[in-house]
Amino acid sequence: MGRSRRTLPEELLLLALDPATGTTAQPQSLDLGLAGAQLVELALAGRIAPDGDRIAVVAPRPTGDPTLDCALELLRRRGAPVRAVHWIGGPRLGLRQTYLSHLERCGMVAAVPGQMCGVLPTTRYQATDTAISREIRARLDSAIRTGVPPDPRTAALAALAHAVGLGKHLYPGNEGRSSRSRLRDLIRHDPMGGLVAHAVMDVQNGAVAQPRRGPAATAARQGAAGARTAAEPARGVPMQPRHGSMARAVVH
Repeated sequence: MGRSRRTLPEELLLLALDPATGTTAQPQSLDLGLAGAQLVELALAGRIAPDGDRIAVVAPRPTGDPTLDCALELLRRRGAPVRAVHWIGGPRLGLRQTYLSHLERCGMVAAVPGQMCGVLPTTRYQATDTAISREIRARLDSAIRTGVPPDPRTAALAALAHAVGLGKHLYPGNEGRSSRSRLRDLIRHDPMGGLVAHAVMDVQNGAVAQPRRGPAATAARQGAAGARTAAEPARGVPMQPRHGSMARAVVH
């Protein structure tokens, strides 16, 4: 994968940045969305593929993007397909800061130091090239306005934006209600984006238990499923490595 194209995590983060305040909208759910966006980007690159509600590595060769390749390697080490909700719901220490720092190195955002309550150091990020953010937003607006099925990348971005709750940030108020509804409907245009977006919403709703089964199967496996579900997220979902830039600031 070449670096001339912005990745979905980068685009999702740029969408979430408030140009006026330099803060990110929906910070908690955005972290889940970034982990999900990595999965979609890897799928678009042909490295992983959906296997039911799980994610399977189909081509472990590197993409050329260090952050994506780290995620790909962690998925490969699992040795078996991993449930999307368990991957997205696992700890992703510093993932948002990793992408913010990358955007800063690329010159797309500028870090603005400050303080919270006059004591805690904080860092806000201002977009330095608003044309990029406008282009990303225009793709969503076009898909919403025209009703023409978008390309898979735009459809996945729309699905993730809806899943993390950016609809009210992008299309606020009563006048944005129909746009928010159409943003939600775009989720159906990309299967991988839809799978990941639903997993993001399931994690937010606390629905990270075993897959839905028929009544008979549920009764037969209830005890084993409960024990396995309790253990799986703790032992099975890898953490992102620490980056030196994470400890230097509190990011809003």
